[in-house]
Amino acid sequence: MITSKIISNGILRALTTILIIGAVLYFLYEIQTVIVYLCISLILCLIANPMVQFLKNKLKFGNSLAATTAILFFILMMVGFIFLFVPLIISQANNLALLDSNQLQLQFIETERSIETYFNIKHVDIDQMLKESKITSMFNFSYFTRFINSILGFVADMGMGLVSVFFITFFFVKDQDDFKAKARKILPDNNEDKIINSITKINHFLTRYFIGLLLQLTVVFILYLIVLIIFGNKNAFVIAFLCAILNIIPYIGPIIGTILAGILTMISLIGADFQSEILPTTIYVIIGFLIVQAIDNNISQPIISSKSVNSHPLEIFLITIISGITFGIVGMIIAIPVFTMVKVILKEFFPDNKIVTVLTERI
Repeated sequence: MITSKIISNGILRALTTILIIGAVLYFLYEIQTVIVYLCISLILCLIANPMVQFLKNKLKFGNSLAATTAILFFILMMVGFIFLFVPLIISQANNLALLDSNQLQLQFIETERSIETYFNIKHVDIDQMLKESKITSMFNFSYFTRFINSILGFVADMGMGLVSVFFITFFFVKDQDDFKAKARKILPDNNEDKIINSITKINHFLTRYFIGLLLQLTVVFILYLIVLIIFGNKNAFVIAFLCAILNIIPYIGPIIGTILAGILTMISLIGADFQSEILPTTIYVIIGFLIVQAIDNNISQPIISSKSVNSHPLEIFLITIISGITFGIVGMIIAIPVFTMVKVILKEFFPDNKIVTVLTERI
């Protein structure tokens, strides 16, 4: 028989559970930066694992020396990445400094008139529109000060974040065997083997995935580089590298990379004739990038991603789209690793479930 005491106890337990869950979620929200650091460090640890194992097994490095070597490798990669773009920035700044603004304005006016004549568009006086909109009167120089302060704050936070990530990654790489041994001691005895097997398989698949991602980015970089060299871009290597890095963001990243390549190509050709040289070359570069993206999206990306995590290319495509719609760009980036982790866990704990069996038949 249900009494008022049982009902009140049930309500109290429910409220207590809700409060505990709310407190946990609030705590996770407050330490979200630390969680991000931990996730980035785990990814770096997975990427570093093959190199660390090689150093330990083949060259007989100790844990500390192997971990230090891996961290130094990441730091050198980051420094090289930064200095790689110094020539690009200097080159584009020089192009802008040598710009004949009067000639550019005449070219722009001629192009505008040609477009208006071809499409029979009524002339639009941009200068008059700007004056009537009174945009300049709304400009507040305090925004500039805030912008500079925000940049300085971002640089400071980025520096602190990098130090934290490298510090955490060092100990993840160095003491990962100790962490696994201690984890065994605190795991429930009845599920210990399943949890350990899940962690081992997840580590294996994610290591393969990130190596496969690096291979995919290398293929895209080479194809971008070929396109830019064909059309005589002076900073082909740097632009191709930057656009390849943007390819980490599925579907959206390549679009951003193409637009960026087009803009940088136009800037590098400043001073040449707009209609006969700048515009055609930019269009050819964009078409070349679109062809590379078609090759990547339909051949290299599905094959490399599916082989590295043992999933069907259609699975990869659908889970990426769904994650992008639900969680945005971040969701698209983490979709495949998270999906792989979920599949491994489901197979270990629910191997007899028919749906799980179908989803995990390749694992």
